[in-house]
Parts: sequence; structure tokens; C-alpha cells
Amino acid sequence: MLEYFSSFDLTQFFGAFVVLFAIIDIIGTLPIVINLQHDGCLVNAGKASWISCLLFISFMYMGNAFLELFGLDIFSFAIAGSIIIFIVAMEMILDIHIFHQSEEAGKDATFTPVVFPLIAGAGSFTTLLSIRSQYNDFNIVLAILVNVVIIYFTLKMSTKLEKFLSPGVICIFQKAFGIILLSISVKLFTANLNILMGS
Repeated sequence: MLEYFSSFDLTQFFGAFVVLFAIIDIIGTLPIVINLQHDGCLVNAGKASWISCLLFISFMYMGNAFLELFGLDIFSFAIAGSIIIFIVAMEMILDIHIFHQSEEAGKDATFTPVVFPLIAGAGSFTTLLSIRSQYNDFNIVLAILVNVVIIYFTLKMSTKLEKFLSPGVICIFQKAFGIILLSISVKLFTANLNILMGS
């Protein structure tokens, strides 16, 4: 246990944090949350945060067992994940929609669609398993927790943030993080491909 906590690495933590922050894209999700609230839907910040955290950490550890069940390795999954991250990045940069998410009507929008698929969706799940081949578990878990805290405060202050973040500012955030994701996807692809080719 002590060895687990002593494996903290600032570079790894920051790298994992940036990747998850970009793929979760809580700032880009904010307009959707605000629209849901305007339509009379409930979005519980606390509930959304702890459910997201539970899903992230559960999939981070159980997802690997799921791969082993089908005889897959983390490096192959990381390459597949890098392709998905690449597509998500292109969506953010070019403002196009390749992945389409279903819209579900309801009074409580906390779990669907806010937690799933907007926050904890296919992109973030794939990213977690992908970066696990590059970073230590403790640094990833810490990055998840910090992102969950940001998710909580962003959702909690959504009505106040609406006054300060114009659509133009949100667009700038999306483009900037899209470029970061694009670079990360290329790095993940080449690093894991080299490992597979060398094995």
C-alpha cells in the first residue's frame, strides 16, 4: 500500500489530468447542462460527481479484466483507444459530429445524459485504459479525483458560469483541447505500436 502511494509522479499526474480533462470536456458539456436546466431538468452536481468517479475507477480496474476475458492486451486496446481519441479531437477542432448520442427526456437528467454518456462515455472509458499503458495507477486515480472535483464545481456553478463563459470562449476551449488530444492520440498510437511490433 505504501508503495502504491509513493509512486506519485508530477509529470505523470499532470499528463493523465490533462488527457482526462480534455476528453471529459466538462467546459464543452456546460452549454448542454445549462439547456437541460432551462428545460426544467434536474442536474444534481454531487450525485453526478460521485457516480462519475465510481464509473471511472471501476472501469479503470475491471476494464482490464474485461480485456483479458476476450484475450486482448492493453497495448492493442490503447491503439484502438488512440484512434477514438483522434476522432474525438477532430470533432472538437473541426466542429463536426461523428459520434451521435441519444437524447432522453426526463425530469432528472443527472445520470442520463449528463453522467452517461456526456461525462463518463465511451471516449473517457477508452482513454482510461489507454493511458494505463503509459502512467502509474496512483497518478491516474489522483487525476480522476481532481477531475471529479472540477466536474462538481462546474456543475454546481453552472448558472453563474453561464454569465461569464460566452459561446466564443467555450469554442476556444474546445479547439485548444482538441489540438492537445490530437497530439496525445498520435503519441499513444506510435508508442504502443512500437511495443507490439517489438514483441
